This record gives sequence, C-alpha cells and structure tokens, in this order.
Amino acid sequence: MFGLLALLFLVVPIVELYVIVQVAQGFGVLPTIVLVMVVSAVGAWLCKREGLGLIRRVQREVEAGRVPTSALIDGFLVLFAGALLLTPGFVTDLLGLALLLPPVRLAVRAVLVRRFAAKARRMAAQGMAGGFTSTRTRLFVFDGNAEPGRDRPGRRDGRGRGPVIDVDASYERPGNDDVPPELRP
Repeated sequence: MFGLLALLFLVVPIVELYVIVQVAQGFGVLPTIVLVMVVSAVGAWLCKREGLGLIRRVQREVEAGRVPTSALIDGFLVLFAGALLLTPGFVTDLLGLALLLPPVRLAVRAVLVRRFAAKARRMAAQGMAGGFTSTRTRLFVFDGNAEPGRDRPGRRDGRGRGPVIDVDASYERPGNDDVPPELRP
C-alpha cells in the first residue's frame, strides 16, 4: 500500500506537469492558467451542489428510519472529488469532475461495496485474526424499513426483522498463542 501511494505521489505530479505544458504550448500560458482556474471554480460549484443534495438525501433517509449507507459513500466520493478539484492540473480535475457525475459515482460505489463485502467475508473466514472465542449470541437481521412496534423476528415481508441467525462470537484480545503463525508480527 505504501508503495502504491509513493508511486501516485511521484507519477501524478509528473503527468499533471506534462499535460499542463502541452496545453500551454497549444493555447499559451495565460489561457492555460485561466482554464485551470475556471475548471476548478466550476468543479467547486458542482461539488457544493452535489454535497448539499447528498445532505438532503441523508436527512430523508434518517427521517425515514433507514441507515443512509449509499448516501454516505456518495458523500465520501464527492469529498474526494472536491480534493481532486483542488489539486491543480487537468488530469485530477477531469477525475474529480467525473466523480461528481451520479452515474460514475454509482459505478464507483458498486466497486467499493463489492470490495468491502469481500474484505468482510475474508475477515469473517479468518475469525478476525483469532480474536474471537465461542459464546452463543443471537443476531437478528434487521430490515431498515421496519415500522416502529411491528418488528417481529422471523418476518420476511420487508417490514420487520429477517431470519434469526445464531452467532458464536465474542471478542477477546488474543495473545501470541491464539494468533495463527501466518498472522503473527
């Protein structure tokens, strides 16, 4: 991960400088500077507009009693787009503007959700690196669309809790003997 970040911090500025020099050679220095500033200003305005829309969406989800997971992921992506737009250059501005488009955010969100789900499955399969020991717990799968006072176990009609799942897990801080050899420091 550190190598990837170091590579990004080295490659992205070089690419940005190359693109800026090429544009400046074609249009001139002053028009290039103005273009970078205009693109950043338009991006900031779009970022603000999308951010305010996401805040309203989060409020509607919370008022409806649902967890606003997709709106929060979209909010993170809009924030990331804003950071890209603040970075001077055409390549980062293009990526930032692309993230402000809802269809692009939808595709990126789907990729992120798949990656998070895969990581969660791997962590569950590994037993959270040996930190879980056996005790009996009942977990109710809760549907966020439940009506107050009508959430009964075993209902599958979307208005209450889903199936009951028995889980054998409780967290304890593992010692070195509890951690598998491949996960030891």
